[in-house]
Amino acid sequence: MMERRKPITVQEAIEKVMALSYEGATEMVPLEDSDGRHLGVDLKADHDVPPFDRSPYDGFAIKAEDTYEANKDSPIKLEVIEEIGAGTVASKVPEKNEAVRIMTGAPIPEGTNAVIMLELVQEMIEDGKKLIQIKRKVNRGDNLSLRGEDTKEGTVLIQRGSRITPGVKALLATFGYANVPVAVKPEVGIFATGTELLDPEEALEAGKIRNSNSPMIEGQVKSVGAKPIYLGKLDDDFETCFSSVQEALKKVDILITTGGVSVGDYDYLPAIYEKLGATVLFNKVGMRPGSVTTVAEWNGKLLFGLSGNPSACFVGFELFARPILKRALFSKAPYRLQSKGILLTDFPKPNPFTRFVRCRTEEREGRIYVKPTGLDKSGSVTSLAEANAFAVLPGGTRDFKASDLVDLLVLRDEGSEYL
Repeated sequence: MMERRKPITVQEAIEKVMALSYEGATEMVPLEDSDGRHLGVDLKADHDVPPFDRSPYDGFAIKAEDTYEANKDSPIKLEVIEEIGAGTVASKVPEKNEAVRIMTGAPIPEGTNAVIMLELVQEMIEDGKKLIQIKRKVNRGDNLSLRGEDTKEGTVLIQRGSRITPGVKALLATFGYANVPVAVKPEVGIFATGTELLDPEEALEAGKIRNSNSPMIEGQVKSVGAKPIYLGKLDDDFETCFSSVQEALKKVDILITTGGVSVGDYDYLPAIYEKLGATVLFNKVGMRPGSVTTVAEWNGKLLFGLSGNPSACFVGFELFARPILKRALFSKAPYRLQSKGILLTDFPKPNPFTRFVRCRTEEREGRIYVKPTGLDKSGSVTSLAEANAFAVLPGGTRDFKASDLVDLLVLRDEGSEYL
């Protein structure tokens, strides 16, 4: 007897997944291995930056008041009593009409209150003394980098969950993180179901297709920051599928299967969930593509049963798997950005459920325009390659026209084309 499924809304489905208690953990990794990982703690400044008043230029540290009468017709001369570079501290305190030669980054000597740049003075030797001649007034505080002007101690610089970029690594090094607390990468197992599937390197055979879902899901998992583990293909045999899923759940945090969640004779995933004793959160969503997307929970492990159709599989991951993986990586913004765009073409197809149309956006004169990238069918692969957004068309609508404003989910993150 065919199972009757009652669809829930996309929002209800997302909320059911995000209500689960699955959370992330933290581990330490060497700074050099932290690229692309996600911070496990807020990065706070544990000291002022810079930690002392310093010179931003090569020049001379002086008392500004010594220059107040200086001009091109009546220059003043100061004796240079010492020279210091970055990493060294002056050993003398300048008195009236004395200066210290200072290099970029060196601490400002006690008793001085300004720096004049090297190119603004004339150097000379008189009576065996090294002098500089100045033809302009210098104000107190000129050319000083003051303690804490970049960052004050205690400031949160980068939030927990942020991806570690080269710039973030520089901050980590600045504050002494030889080892970095990062989010543990969730391990995501991936099975593709279906006897009809071939590996990419295999020659096509009659009635068979190549497995495109697994490489696609692997890429999506990596883009989030988690660790994909491809577990292979499952043929259409219940006992084999069940034992494989049962064994996989011992090794991974989350298990994603593609295919096998419909109501056909060989769609075994619903029966596998039942035999496991898993709690099914939902098994039908009011959306196109991917209405048969199924999510279950078993002993703290999450099982995502995604459609075998590539576009439906892609959409199902983005809507339901991605947000909880982002949360496990401590993201403060686990959901895709929302925006609006102007359709460039008509879209006459009716939308009994909320439809997610794979689209390409472009910006013109401050406005976002959007156009479907290909065939709007759940089995379409080519529509995915150039998609950088979903146009979200509400259920119960039809006949969208070029120039209509539509909602968008943006498939870009942190400056990348797709993440």
